[in-house]
Amino acid sequence: MIKCLVARTTILIVTVCLVQTTFAQRKLIHCGSVLDGINPNPQAQMTIVIDGNKILEIKKGFEQATANETVINLKNKTVLPGLIDMHVHLSGETNPNRYTEGFRLNPEDFALRAVAYSEKTLLAGFTTVRDLGGTIALALRNAINRGDIRGPRIIAAGKPIATTGGHADPTNGVNRELMGDPDVKDGVVNNVDDARKAVRQHYKDGVDVIKITATGGVLSNAKDGSAPQFTENEIREIVNTAKDYGFKVAAHAHGAEGMKRAIRAGVNSIEHGTFMDDEVISLMKKFGTWYVPTITAGKSVADSAKIKGYYPPLVVPKALTTGPKIQATFSRAYKAGVKIAFGTDAGVFMHGKNALEFEYMTDGGMPAVEALKTATVNAAELLGMSDKIGTLEKGKFADIIAVDENPLQNIKTLQSVRFVMKDGIVFKNQ
Repeated sequence: MIKCLVARTTILIVTVCLVQTTFAQRKLIHCGSVLDGINPNPQAQMTIVIDGNKILEIKKGFEQATANETVINLKNKTVLPGLIDMHVHLSGETNPNRYTEGFRLNPEDFALRAVAYSEKTLLAGFTTVRDLGGTIALALRNAINRGDIRGPRIIAAGKPIATTGGHADPTNGVNRELMGDPDVKDGVVNNVDDARKAVRQHYKDGVDVIKITATGGVLSNAKDGSAPQFTENEIREIVNTAKDYGFKVAAHAHGAEGMKRAIRAGVNSIEHGTFMDDEVISLMKKFGTWYVPTITAGKSVADSAKIKGYYPPLVVPKALTTGPKIQATFSRAYKAGVKIAFGTDAGVFMHGKNALEFEYMTDGGMPAVEALKTATVNAAELLGMSDKIGTLEKGKFADIIAVDENPLQNIKTLQSVRFVMKDGIVFKNQ
């Protein structure tokens, strides 16, 4: 056939090659068992058929391959949907020099580090992440989408929106000459008009989601870590403007009053939620607000705060007070019926260790099957991407991982992912 076409035209040769490449993209994954995110129990001996970047079908038994199909043998593995982390920071990673690096390093230095962090995250089995702080994430997202570098699918917030002196004011802790008066372009707002303009600026910058810092934070070089930092009207204006542009809004919040204002104003998720009280829990259930706990970050900052000189003096007491409480808050929220989506705050601890969160969630009283749902079905719902990711179903993206054991019996197996496919491309197969 090819010889015949060679005698004709170059155009026809190219056409045949493209058709052959398309056929070669079809893959059959032979799975020992499948946890598809729909059925609560594993299904034994299944074949997942991949065509391009989508799941074509899932069949019982091990289907035989044709000449134009590739078989991936995972007969001794448990296969799951790619995991989703709803709270990461790929622009950086904890280290004792973090607070001075901005004076020594250039943006490209941070960007090059972020490339490595991104790949670690993907190879850990997290095929989609929501990056909730850092302008580098926008370029990182674009480079991954182009196929220039390896990394997860990124839903990027860009610079978090803060108030003057608040958590995510980029000039906290510096001297007066450098402090200046950051404004909307720096992600700092001080009234309702600023709030509206900040969302529009973020739209112009190309973000996918809006993040606000509704209360003080642990790692900002400022005294308070939990008091409210926005008025309710400012948050409501951010939420309403975000809706106009098709954005969801995530609210960093530790203190109860800031959470209440954010929930009543209509944010989609509360991040951390450390000091939530019964009224906060009631409001979250009433408004359908999601909770993203980040237990791993809490434990990590508490541990790092015990190392002399690791954090500035203003940060240490906040880390020691706030960090250890998040797991207990998670347990209360789960038992009360608050909707929970998986998130770790990776970057506050080492990237690639995201799956530790599963262990802490189950230690906190959540059954393994529910913990898995937080990082698949629930996270996809919060993202508004349930039609694309979160389960293994016909027509969804071929985001697939595999582990040695059944995670319903040993949740720690998720800390050693053996196989990673994103968009139908295999990135890891051990």
